[in-house]
Order: sequence, then structure tokens, then C-alpha cells
Amino acid sequence: MQEVTNRPVYEWIAHDLQAAGVEAVFGLMSDDTAALVATIDSLGLSFHGARHEASAVAMAEGYASASGRLGIAIVGRGPATANALNGALYAERSGARVLLIVGATPTARPAPNGLGPDGKRFDADAVFKAAGLRTFTVTHAGSARVTLAAALASAQEGLTVLQLPTDVQRACPPVVEPPPAPRRPAPRQRPTPGALQAAAALLAASRKPLIICGLGAHEAGAREAVERLAERVGAVVATTLKAKDMFRGYAFNGGLIGSFSHAGGRRLFDQADCVIALGAGLNQRTTSFGHALPAKAPVIQVDRDRSHIGRWWTADVAMVADVVPALEDLLAALTERAPADKPLHTEANREALAHFDMASEFQPAHTARTVDPRVLTMELDTLLPAQRNAVYDAGNFYQVVPYFGVPGPSHFKSTIDNSSVGMGIGTALGFACARRDETTVLFIGDGGLLMTLGELETGAREDLPLVVVVMNDCAYGAEMHFLKERSMPVAKSQFLDIDFAPVAAAFGYQSFTIRNLKDLRAIGDTLRNPQGPVFLDCKINGAIAAPFVLEALEQERRHA
Repeated sequence: MQEVTNRPVYEWIAHDLQAAGVEAVFGLMSDDTAALVATIDSLGLSFHGARHEASAVAMAEGYASASGRLGIAIVGRGPATANALNGALYAERSGARVLLIVGATPTARPAPNGLGPDGKRFDADAVFKAAGLRTFTVTHAGSARVTLAAALASAQEGLTVLQLPTDVQRACPPVVEPPPAPRRPAPRQRPTPGALQAAAALLAASRKPLIICGLGAHEAGAREAVERLAERVGAVVATTLKAKDMFRGYAFNGGLIGSFSHAGGRRLFDQADCVIALGAGLNQRTTSFGHALPAKAPVIQVDRDRSHIGRWWTADVAMVADVVPALEDLLAALTERAPADKPLHTEANREALAHFDMASEFQPAHTARTVDPRVLTMELDTLLPAQRNAVYDAGNFYQVVPYFGVPGPSHFKSTIDNSSVGMGIGTALGFACARRDETTVLFIGDGGLLMTLGELETGAREDLPLVVVVMNDCAYGAEMHFLKERSMPVAKSQFLDIDFAPVAAAFGYQSFTIRNLKDLRAIGDTLRNPQGPVFLDCKINGAIAAPFVLEALEQERRHA
């Protein structure tokens, strides 16, 4: 390894990030990371400053999800690191490729000369360990570049934390140059002969198979192979939440399965006599706590990661393999069926799916001063540009997900992996930074907005193509229904009707208050061609409980 010198460590870190192909960095400047941030900016890397550290990490996560590149977030030590923790947990659980660089306590202990105490004292190592986060620490200036390279490699597999002590950052000793990063693509993994034979036998014996695709199937580029298999065996296809709209336009697409499904799809899912899950975890939302999958239908689960199979739902046949090779082998093992042997692939089913109306499942529940969030979202679906991204915060309003379409799963982003309100706006900002040629639509509740209100300034400062849709029910909606269903007082979950539009306007948004469909349609031209950030304070009827909230309550009652 070659030794070089005459630069402080923070400059080496900045140059090595640039050499690694990093183009955008997110963060919140602190005195112990300011020199690093300033150097990054001087090198021409785009630095996007957030107003809260958790949002900065969420921005990096959103950017990574939208761009396919590594997301980099930089925050300070002590309280800044503590603030970032929720964003880090969210990014880790989402599986995003994010490197979080944090300032750290100096390695050299200062002499007792009256300069203490350390107001930023925080045992970050213990916290990261307790949270289960992968962590690297630069303990010596000479090994800084090697440690950064290891952290960058680790971040390609998921969120990784790199701690940079402040005295190490400023040091200028000989620095060891890291070796070139290996670039060996992982070989495609095919199913074992036994697993393939068992899966093929189950599919051959079935008459009404159901194929469920998760995000893993989408990321594998499996759509064409899935549709070929569906045509061969007469299967209906469905997706998990994260793979939403993967099969837009396919005749036998039943849409989302589980907690967010519609009656048109459920009618067919309930008939399934065999299920094959491709890159799908089969969690409680996908299975509706066990009610979405026919009880007697055997399940074939395909996933490259062995630990994912059977984790949330029993698999009768496990295929540890990449999705596309598994599909190729199944197609080779199965023969084409006659139309009569494909009872789900009828013209009647084709027509029913093509003309299914989501509005047929409920009666609109507008009030004199609020609008039904489901109807509102269907109207937004027709008004906003077709080429768009949708990012969702968490809350009771999340029930609107099925009513707003996107071009495919790479345009859909849910932030509920950590079950935390408030991750949506940072993620949407990062998404919009990565896709400035498309409109990014953020759906967020008033609770999540008030947690992160300062990030409206970030969106305006960055002049992002962002439409913020506030689903304002003047409450913590999920908690309100939680209490209501238990016949308990709901007052502490409800709040004043805040007029957010002037607040957003002060930040530089085109802002509107929506209380009915007439208000929404009046700004149709703005929504069809948004220019700069747009903000809609949508006053929704909070009395409409999300089906997934009621579903969870029913599950709780069954196991009480």
C-alpha cells in the first residue's frame, strides 16, 4: 500500500467519496463535521442541508431508493447523532444502501484544565450496538481511508455508520491508501433440483394458481418472466405493497394483496389452490394476518436470502434462488395448458378486472367542511402528472395508497418500515433530489407534518418538483381510532384545525386549502403542470378508519 501525506483526514474522506462516484450528500452541518462538509461542497459534490438530522438520513434513504446509488448522510456528534437515530433505524429497516457519517468524541482525552464537561457526551458505540447497526470507527488517522473503504463496501449491503473522531479528522499524518474495491458481480443462484421438482409438481397439480410478487421480484426485473409463467399455468398475479403497480396493464393483475387489496382481486385470490411468492416476505400486511391466503393452498416461496423464507408465513416448498433463474427453470419444467385448464383466465375475469371501479367499495363520506380522503386521492390520481413518484408518511390516512397509481414499484415509496411518523418528508425530498425531471408527490398527515415542519423550507430552498398533500384530520388518526374502538376518550388525540397553507406560502410554496372537490378541481391547471413546490392542506374526514387499523384491532381482540 502506498503512503501519502500533507492533507487532513477530512480532505481525504471528501476526495475518496468523490472518487467512489458519490454525487450528492445530505446532512446537517455541525462544528465537528463542518470542515468535511465545506470540503465536499468545494469539490463540487451537491450538499443538501436538512433542518433535522433524522430528516437528513431519510433524505439519503430516499435518494438511494430513487437513484439506485449510495446515499450519504453526514451529521455531528452527540445530540446530532441522537437526533439522527430514528432516521438511521428507518433506513436500516428499509434495506436502503446508506452510509451515515457521524462526528465522534476525540480519541485524545483532554487534560483537566477547566475545559470540561463535554456537553456533547454521548455513548454512540453503545447505542449503535443496542440498535443493531453496523458501525465502523476511524481510530487512527493513518487508517482513515481504509476504514472508509470498508464502510462504503458495507453500505452497499445496507445502512452503515462511520464514526469520525474530531481530532482524527484534523490530523495530517501519513495516510494509507486503500486497495481498489473488488467488483465481482454475485453469480445468479438457481434452485436445487429437489426444490424445483417439488415446486413444479405443485404448480402442475393446481388449477387456480396465484403468483405474489414482492419488491425482490421487481428489483430482479422479473415482470416478463412472471407474466409468461402466469400465461402458461393460468395464474392471477398480485403484488405486495412495496411492489405496487408492478403489473399495470396486465390482463390478469389482481393488484395489491392483503390489507390494501380490492374486491376485484380478492374474489380471485380466495379461489387460489396454490401460491407462489417471489421475493416477497409474506408479512402481516401481505397476508392480512393470515386471511388473505386460502388456508389449504400450499405455498412455494422463492428468495435468494434463505432467512427470508418462512420468516412470517409457513412455506411448503422453499426455493433458495434468484427470482428470474427460478422462473426460467419453472417455465422449462411446465407445459402449456389448454384454455379449459385455466379457469381463472376467463374472458369474464378479464373484463371484471379491466373495469373494476375502486369507488364501488365505499360510499363517499364528505362533510360540510371536509372531504373523503379516498375520493380526494382518486381525484388527485387524475389531475397530477402521470409520470410521477409517490412517497407516503405513516398514519390513518395511509389507507389512500390503493387509490393513487404510479408507473411502477420504483416510483412508489413507503416509509412505514420503522412504524414511525415523520420519515415521509425527508424521504420525499431525497426522492425529488434524485428525480428532478419528475413530480414527487408526498402524502403526509398533519401529525407527521408538525413533527418535520421545518423541512418545508428545505424543499423550497432546493426548488424541488414536490407536491405536498397534507391529509389533515386534526388528529393523530390511528391513535384516535384505537381509542374510539375501545370506547375510550379521544380528546388527547385530537387537535385544532390549523391553517397550514399560509405557513407553507411563507416558505415559498404555491399553497392551497382544500375542503371539497370543487376546491381541488379549481387548481387543476396547477396540478397538471406543477411549477416548483406545491402545498395542499387537505381537510379530510377523520371519522373514516383505515381498514388496516381495524384489521390490527381485530387481530388484537382475537389474541386478547
